[in-house]
Amino acid sequence: MAMALTLIGTALQAAPACDKPVYLSFDTGHMGVAPLIADTLKRFDAKATFFLANEPTQTGGQTLDAQWAPWWKNLATQGHDFGPHTWDHDTWLEDLPDGRFKMRRAAGVQKPQIVELTAQQYCESLDKVAQRFTEMTGKKMGPLFRAPAGKSSPALLAATKACGYTHVGWSAAGFLGDELSSQSHPNAKLLERALRDIKPGDILMAHLGIWSRQDPWAPAVLEPLMQGLKDKGMCFAPLREHPRFAPLFASLEAKRSEGKAVASKP
Repeated sequence: MAMALTLIGTALQAAPACDKPVYLSFDTGHMGVAPLIADTLKRFDAKATFFLANEPTQTGGQTLDAQWAPWWKNLATQGHDFGPHTWDHDTWLEDLPDGRFKMRRAAGVQKPQIVELTAQQYCESLDKVAQRFTEMTGKKMGPLFRAPAGKSSPALLAATKACGYTHVGWSAAGFLGDELSSQSHPNAKLLERALRDIKPGDILMAHLGIWSRQDPWAPAVLEPLMQGLKDKGMCFAPLREHPRFAPLFASLEAKRSEGKAVASKP
């Protein structure tokens, strides 16, 4: 059974911390702003959800290498949620007649490749991230994943569901724009739009560093955005508290408990 059928953390919260939650989520990137993002979340006592791929970093390594392992471990102790984003950052392009999927494999400064993956290979890519996360942190990922660029198909989602993963996209207003051009979408414009449009219940999405953006989005936008949403009475919750996904976490917790009970029998 996929590594997704385990749950990070031991406590499930039946309800969000307030009645106007938003759900911050971050995909991996060049990691140049990752410490700043983590510090900002900690200062706001905010929980978020991170989706991990093994992407190139500004220091010449990879997001899931030994250099970043302590950072992920520290983040995992703070009560955030984590899910895979595929190992090689494979973006779905189309379903193929033989049941495989055409993908664009690229992250950051990598030269794009076109690859074809079976459903099993795609699931193995998700599992590989989950296994590496456990190696780094000693904890397990939850049942959620995010397809790169949010692109998928009914066939791909059916395949990932069969291997234990449910896809998470983002709300229209939750696209925070950090991957857009700094010239056409300056930070001030992104902040204004986000504060105007985000509503309780929205899933928000940004990255831990975008190579092409000249004016870094974090923490320039993140901190005033969080403060502005807080001033509107909103709070920040991990996706395990989202009404759609909370039952998945509860189900996995029950399965874990059953497994422990069986294992403890003489």
